Amino acid sequence: MAGVNTNGAIALVALLSMLVPSVRSAVDYSISAARSYNSGWLPAKATWYGRPNGAGPDDNGGACGFKNVNQYPLSAMTSCGNELLFQGGAGCGTCYQIRCTRTNNPACSGQTKTVVITDMNYYPVAKYHFDLSGTAFGALAMPGRNDQLRHAGIIDMQFRRVPCNFAGMKLGFYVLRGANPNYLPVLVQYANRDGTVVKMDLMRSMNGRPTGRWEPMYRSWGSVWRCDSTDALLGPLSLRVTSESGKTLVANNVIPNGWKGDTSYSSNVQFR
Repeated sequence: MAGVNTNGAIALVALLSMLVPSVRSAVDYSISAARSYNSGWLPAKATWYGRPNGAGPDDNGGACGFKNVNQYPLSAMTSCGNELLFQGGAGCGTCYQIRCTRTNNPACSGQTKTVVITDMNYYPVAKYHFDLSGTAFGALAMPGRNDQLRHAGIIDMQFRRVPCNFAGMKLGFYVLRGANPNYLPVLVQYANRDGTVVKMDLMRSMNGRPTGRWEPMYRSWGSVWRCDSTDALLGPLSLRVTSESGKTLVANNVIPNGWKGDTSYSSNVQFR
């Protein structure tokens, strides 16, 4: 072709062939990548907060609303997630395997540990940033070198999403303090597999019998769902919970007649 330098064209093609693989291998910093079970190991930064052997927040809670995260089944293996992980509360309860290697820090063990997103990281230092509990951060270290690793303050690490497995637990529902017959805020806890809830519905009773009609609830914040009603929400109340994978469970009559706020109600159902 007139005006084309053959040697220059060959050089250009060679250069492009080198660039294309590097572009394809670039890290996918997106919500979909973080949420996928098939993304493999992704790079992240890790920091820690709270007490060195604590669960993060002083009240053992967090922006997701979970309670007693220092106790089983979370056992202080918790983390704040930046927005790509927290997702305005939609990421609450998600489980991730994390690891750091000796390339990241000489005190790292390379062993995998599992953490649950329970809080929001408001000041991320990377596209993916896990602000871990002191317990979870120290768990990445080789035996006897937990404090040495925590002293680093910030490290590079890798993470991947995994199914949650809260052995021996059923779905738990906690009615928040401040609830009343016309306002029902419910925290969902211990969801196996996806860990998250994307849809929740309520069935009330009338004269002690289920109405047969499902009414939508709405995410209030974190893992808390709410129902506002002009008519009193009389129990027993049934709850229908849908996971991120589209699986649905019904906890029949899980909230009894005469329910009250600041009270936990256990179900007999769990995702598998």
